[in-house]
Amino acid sequence: MSIKISIIIPVYNSEKYLRTCLDSVINQTLKDIEIILVDDGSVDKSSEIYNEYLNKDERITIIKQTNQKQGAARNRGIEIAKGKYIGFVDADDYVDLNFFEKLYETAERYESDMAIASLVKVCSGKKRYKWKFESEKLLISDYDKFILAHQIKNAAPYNKIYKRSFIEKNQIRFKENVFYEDGPFTVQAVYYANKIITVPEVFYYYLKNPSSTVNSKQTEKHINDALNAKAEILRFVKSHNFKLSQNAFHYTKKIYKILDLPILSVKENIIRETFYLFKIIPIFSRKV
Repeated sequence: MSIKISIIIPVYNSEKYLRTCLDSVINQTLKDIEIILVDDGSVDKSSEIYNEYLNKDERITIIKQTNQKQGAARNRGIEIAKGKYIGFVDADDYVDLNFFEKLYETAERYESDMAIASLVKVCSGKKRYKWKFESEKLLISDYDKFILAHQIKNAAPYNKIYKRSFIEKNQIRFKENVFYEDGPFTVQAVYYANKIITVPEVFYYYLKNPSSTVNSKQTEKHINDALNAKAEILRFVKSHNFKLSQNAFHYTKKIYKILDLPILSVKENIIRETFYLFKIIPIFSRKV
């Protein structure tokens, strides 16, 4: 079988959601796929669940590792992937049954390094579009790829497929042993892609999981990793002279507090940093 897409699924204590995720993947209308599950040190019943699926679907491969977070898990999947394209699905999310077929066929038709689908956020059983593509649009310029495809402030590796050859050529990998590894990987992939095609009428379903990195209690490491990821994105944007407006990407790089009250904050965008009093009143700005 010629493998068209390698689907990489990091698994970490995902027993509550894993069946829904796997059912959506093994029943894809595109059959020429491989499914790479990377168990990132789960201690719940995730292994019992995925072993059930392993016994009934020969397209599944299991990799086990000690807990090194999603970046390392996805990298292990990339290392062994054989598909023409790579796709990522989180173990607490799911996709339409024709998701990968539509992305594959559209990417092939446009000879595109990436194809991107609409994203639906699922919270307490309710669904809402995080962004929705109404038509096929071929995106080539920095502005189109990052702004029209919502990929500068909402960079995430899922809801997309990537041609594996271009990922390897540009040596794009996830940061390991950190939280918030998604953004730097996705921004690099979007930048290096020869073109991106949007794919309408097919959806990736992002589940708001209380125990996920974004929604769980934010430790000092969470906060520092989030700041470092945003700083890395901004450095990449600046060093590659993205053709974007100065306010297309910014982040709060520092907050000064007195008695735990934010008194002064510093926000940086593509060309300058601005100091704010009480996080809302601009008092000083300078180029950086």
